Amino acid sequence: MAEKIVLRRLEPEDRDWVMGLLYERWGSALMVTRGRVHEADQLPGFIAEDQGDPIGLVTYRIDRDECEMVSLDSLVEGRGVGSALVAAVRETATEWGCNRLWLITTNDNTAALRFYQKLGFRLVAVHCNAIDRSRELKPEIPAIGMDGIPIRDEIELELRLDN
Repeated sequence: MAEKIVLRRLEPEDRDWVMGLLYERWGSALMVTRGRVHEADQLPGFIAEDQGDPIGLVTYRIDRDECEMVSLDSLVEGRGVGSALVAAVRETATEWGCNRLWLITTNDNTAALRFYQKLGFRLVAVHCNAIDRSRELKPEIPAIGMDGIPIRDEIELELRLDN
């Protein structure tokens, strides 16, 4: 039987693992959203663990009354890792008085669109051709993404946290 997933805050000693995961999954530790470059390996976040082994990561940034999820990676499917990590960020954002939890995904990431909408996120904007500008800041972004879909647009999703 699977052990319970344990979540913990990122610690400085986790940074090498975080950097390695981000390079493996995203080609770089840099993330670009809405024209802004984030050093995701330097952001606060949470690690999901199973018996001490990391099985997921989320990074975020808080700016005034908004919290942006910058990266989310689940290394195992179907165990609720991603949902647990999102819940941890949501709780943190609420504690900080944020009224909005938001994220950017790309038009090819249909799995992410399904996942976040199931968690209550709403699609609030499509930023057409934004990825062309993002590639100027992060050339590692491929032209073709999941399921052979050209990566062109940023899709913004949000979850209102108004109390």
